[in-house]
Amino acid sequence: MSLHEECGVFGVFGTQNADVAGMVYYGLYALQHRGQESCGIVVNDDGIFVSHKDLGLVSEVFPKDVLSGLPEGKMAVGHVRYGTTGGNNRNNCQPIEVNHQKGRMALAHNGNLSNAAELRSKLELSGAIFHSTSDTETIAYIVTRERLRTPSIEDALSAAMNTLDGAYSLVLMSPQKLICARDPYGFRPLCYGKTADGMYVVASESCALKAVGADFIRDVEPGEILVFSQNGPVSRREHCGTQKKKMCIFEYIYFARPDSVIDGVSVHGAHIRAGKILAKTHPVDADVVIGVPDSGLDAALGFSRESGIPYGIGLIKNKYIGRTFISPEQNARLDQVKIKLSVIEENVKGKRVVLIDDSIVRGTTSGRIVKLLRDAGAREIHMRISAPPFLHPCYYGTDIDSEENLIACKHSVEEIAEMIGADSLGYLPASELGALIGSDAFCSACFDGVYPTEVPRDTRKDRFEQKLSQVHKMKDR
Repeated sequence: MSLHEECGVFGVFGTQNADVAGMVYYGLYALQHRGQESCGIVVNDDGIFVSHKDLGLVSEVFPKDVLSGLPEGKMAVGHVRYGTTGGNNRNNCQPIEVNHQKGRMALAHNGNLSNAAELRSKLELSGAIFHSTSDTETIAYIVTRERLRTPSIEDALSAAMNTLDGAYSLVLMSPQKLICARDPYGFRPLCYGKTADGMYVVASESCALKAVGADFIRDVEPGEILVFSQNGPVSRREHCGTQKKKMCIFEYIYFARPDSVIDGVSVHGAHIRAGKILAKTHPVDADVVIGVPDSGLDAALGFSRESGIPYGIGLIKNKYIGRTFISPEQNARLDQVKIKLSVIEENVKGKRVVLIDDSIVRGTTSGRIVKLLRDAGAREIHMRISAPPFLHPCYYGTDIDSEENLIACKHSVEEIAEMIGADSLGYLPASELGALIGSDAFCSACFDGVYPTEVPRDTRKDRFEQKLSQVHKMKDR
């Protein structure tokens, strides 16, 4: 089992034709850390939708000739994907496009519906035919159904939100409007800004706004629907305040880029605070503090500042290798660690090292990194984790769908330290999570098992593929 990034959504709206595909390209590039399975862009060229989607990184799916082949337009929507529902195949690439009686629609989604299976079953019983196995198509079907009986696309989305449960940050494009929405819990981030020439930009993280020269305006509030049209942005708030805010705390620990600001909280600052808390709660005598690049670096700096132990660069990351977690097989993951990280021996040889990382899932990667440091001559290795132990599945977009492969579910902290080869191990106390963001308005169900919504019965990522396979077998009889 591995831990994966989230998806990333991006949208652009203007009143004049422009190279919106180019803007979305750079926005998705800035959000690449949130999803590396597939990506896509849909351009609205005066009501005509032109798209390109495929498996791979943004730079692979959109070489210069493909990107230049997309037309100019007044708006566009894009998506980078790591799927937590549905397998990695081209049918699950987003944005999803729908052509219905009242027009066209393109939809990009970040999150995971906790009631996706129930909704999909009801839709299938009413005659819906699904072409993908992602829950995004379920959202598209429900919005389309509501659009057939409501006066506007934003009314349709609002009605659909009465049915959807779980995590969703959406960017939706119709022939005339760009619309974004965030679920009432606010599980996943979403913000918007404006460029100097008056184009509105919506993105999963503020770092993507900066990438295209847009000034940050504000975060989309939990439950809010924002409609961008020729009349300017209009906020609809009928779903705001219907639930207590439950922003995913792991966004601040791992998912989001350090230069992003989410709901007014600097991700970099949250990392620093995590390191300081670790230094207070799990102190150790050591000679140097190093972080596992990239996500452990800021927390290592915080640990160093609080403890007074010098900060050093002990591990160098090959910047041309994707994140370890992207590998689907264990052997591939081990091979990637070998070429992804190398040790600066002079900074660790003969020294007592504090090693900071953001999480331990099954322990294999952590053990490999500890071994790299041992082989480089580190005398002691004290590992500190800037998150609590993973103990429970996540149903809101983080790819943790089983307890059986979570090392912390089966072993004590001392046992885990021995298994990964560390001299000591310390996790961020779950009681200190609120200190990272200065609030208790967050979801930490993967750490404490307290879920804001009803837990789904079937949590397998490939549950819809399994169902589809069974249908095909029945047809073959």
